[in-house]
Amino acid sequence: MPAPESFKGRYQTQGGAGYATTLPNTRGAGVSYGAATGGTDGGFGSFSTNFDAVALNADGSGINQDLLRMFAYQGAGECTKIGKAFTSNFYAMGSKKLYTYYQGCSEGGRSAWSQAQNYGDMYDGIIIGAPAIRYGQQQALHLYSNIVEHTMNYFPKPCELQLIRSEIVSNCDGLDGKVDGVISRSDLCLLNYDLNATLGMPYDCYSNNRGNVSAQGIELAQKILNGIYDNDGKRAWISYQPGGAWDDATTTYDWNTNTWGLSISSKGGEWVARFLEEKIGATNLDNLDGVTYDTLRDWMSQGMWKFPDLQTNNPNLTTMRDSGGKVLVYHGEADTSVPTGSSVHFHESIRNFMYPGLSLDDSNTRLSDFLQLYLVPGAAHCAPSGDQANGPFPQTNMGVMIDWVENGVTPTTLNATHLGGDSIGANAQLCQWPKRPLWTDNGMTQTCVFDEASYQTWIYDINAYDSLKDSLY
Repeated sequence: MPAPESFKGRYQTQGGAGYATTLPNTRGAGVSYGAATGGTDGGFGSFSTNFDAVALNADGSGINQDLLRMFAYQGAGECTKIGKAFTSNFYAMGSKKLYTYYQGCSEGGRSAWSQAQNYGDMYDGIIIGAPAIRYGQQQALHLYSNIVEHTMNYFPKPCELQLIRSEIVSNCDGLDGKVDGVISRSDLCLLNYDLNATLGMPYDCYSNNRGNVSAQGIELAQKILNGIYDNDGKRAWISYQPGGAWDDATTTYDWNTNTWGLSISSKGGEWVARFLEEKIGATNLDNLDGVTYDTLRDWMSQGMWKFPDLQTNNPNLTTMRDSGGKVLVYHGEADTSVPTGSSVHFHESIRNFMYPGLSLDDSNTRLSDFLQLYLVPGAAHCAPSGDQANGPFPQTNMGVMIDWVENGVTPTTLNATHLGGDSIGANAQLCQWPKRPLWTDNGMTQTCVFDEASYQTWIYDINAYDSLKDSLY
């Protein structure tokens, strides 16, 4: 709660991360903007207890449906209702307007979307970062790189993938017209850079982590970047953009055999073992024996149907729009936890659902009146990237949202700051989707442009689930 003299007539609910509904160190995030700020433990027993610890009933009778709903959307919604009433009474606002906001990244971003979809008329503004929506696909996605390794029976030394990533950044850096150590146009990278150029390049990190980039290493890296397809070649989900780390493809060293081997992602493994297979206390899968790309597709389908409230992908935002609410979405282009393309795909689903029959330009113009998406060049998951440290990151989203909601200043670009590298402290303006940054005058002048070929790299035909309507994706 801000001091009364600092209160600006605002209330904000703060989202969480992972399986936490609120992060304790961010519960006061809105106070600097004169906003009372709230959070909830979702009824899990404490702020240090996450949903995965309480998701299964202790008696073995399956998912705790009450707590599932709390995690999915209801806990945050109730927190906002109570927080608004408490704030209004605490500051004796009477009939004065209390501006209401929600802000979160990752799981907090998914929760933010849940609020827009379920309580659209309760919020004036919602700020959404790298949202972990479509849980059925998102959580199982973390196993994809492992399944590629297991299928190929190839477990790369970490430095092999690190070198491939370094070459991607180096060769795709200048495609945006500016050489600054940052990939601002991963779409142009997909169109113009061939990973085969790394074949045979030497890497040497330490004694058991040296060698030359192999054809198998390139094949594995390319397969990961291509996205998730079943054994019939139908797309099941989206993968990460080139230039990000290969976090899900991490391998482990066996000192007894002096070989590198499989390291199953606990994010994906816990999801399958605990949530899909309902094994109490499970934290990972024991192995991937018998697991194929079809298995992964089926896990994604199972999660989607078993936990529909966690998909959080309802494109009907009519209530939010018609009540005058605003939505600001940002997503790092080098995110290797939640694919950047997931936010693009949902943006396109919303646009097509809400403005059918209009041209791309006209529907985007209509949509941007209340919902805008910004891709953050070089940024990782909810933070700048250590390997592309010279990239900008949006630090003033709440200020931008307040100006949009309370002062009618509609953003056309998103304010950002360079937090590291040679440009540290400098200002940047991020381009609003579907426009992308392009630099001229030897990297001195940025413009926001649209080109069809680049745009098409972000358009996905999710066709592995024949029984679903396209609007769900």
